[in-house]
Amino acid sequence: MAPTIPFSDSSDVSDFVINKGHGVKGLSEMGLKTLPKQYVQSSEETIDDSKILAHESVPVIDMSKWDDTEVAKSICDAAEKWGFFQVVNHCVPVQVLEGVKEATHRFFGLPAEEKKKYSKELSPSNSVRFGTSFSPQAEKALEWKDYLSLFYVSEDESSSLWPPACKDEVLEYMRKSEILIEQLLQVLMKRLNVNKIDETKRSLLRGSIRTNLNYYPICPNPELTIGVGRHSDVSTLTILLQDHIGGLYVRSADGENWIHVPPIEGSLVINVGDALQILSNGRYKSVEHCVVANRSSNRISVPIFVNPRPIDIICPLPEVLANGKKALYKQVLYSDYVKHFFRKAHDGKKTVDFAKLSN
Repeated sequence: MAPTIPFSDSSDVSDFVINKGHGVKGLSEMGLKTLPKQYVQSSEETIDDSKILAHESVPVIDMSKWDDTEVAKSICDAAEKWGFFQVVNHCVPVQVLEGVKEATHRFFGLPAEEKKKYSKELSPSNSVRFGTSFSPQAEKALEWKDYLSLFYVSEDESSSLWPPACKDEVLEYMRKSEILIEQLLQVLMKRLNVNKIDETKRSLLRGSIRTNLNYYPICPNPELTIGVGRHSDVSTLTILLQDHIGGLYVRSADGENWIHVPPIEGSLVINVGDALQILSNGRYKSVEHCVVANRSSNRISVPIFVNPRPIDIICPLPEVLANGKKALYKQVLYSDYVKHFFRKAHDGKKTVDFAKLSN
């Protein structure tokens, strides 16, 4: 029998989920029969089944010969046309991927008072944040997701301040992904006539790294809410590990429909972020995507966000404008761009307008 729900009004729900640190996982485990009203999204934010293109899929690319001209072409074409692709036979060991999935479940399985130690108010570092939804203060309706965000500063800080339940596995996942990140950036830059990534360019492309552990609990009315709302990432690249559940959807080229990105065992999902769209002067596309909730399984995902440094200025690379091409984007301090993203609710591709030059 489902337990009695001890909430008399919406402020009680917010207090339980946000202030007391139970997250939506705590709500889900109470056996809710109906979705609390704070989580009911407007119809334009949820995915209509009739808008899903069942026979379309993003490219799947075998990375075992990543520097082969045909493989390199496939990567760049996917970044231009789709903004999303999956890679198999990459260099990240399967046991590392399985380890970080287990660590994610282990962290979210901790008691609420343990997870709350990493909330905004209590966290030992601004680089470690446990939270729920995306931006609760700015959202009209909350997203059905809990997360732990880990911004990499140094090995010492990570070892001492990241949660013991997951820190070793996350660090190993980040370390083992470095070669893949470097391979992808080399290939993508070459098409932009950047034939050598020097230290200045490397710092601009991948000067900071953040990893999220995302948890999407079972939801009583998944058709009424969303796990993550429509958005594009602010990263250069995002390297995403999915579990076997599925639920990631990307916007199709027509701007109207959606394409599911099915889980493939051992694969990683790669997507272009806004920073790379700006650096490439729009040649590579960051694409709107979202995550749906589901009623049957708890889902996890672990994205690595590869970013410029907060102090970097992002704008089209000189090599991209070398033939007299007109810049589509102005110079923007990356930390200002990220602040703009986080101070509002998810709103599709609108963040990139912050960097657009007016005609």
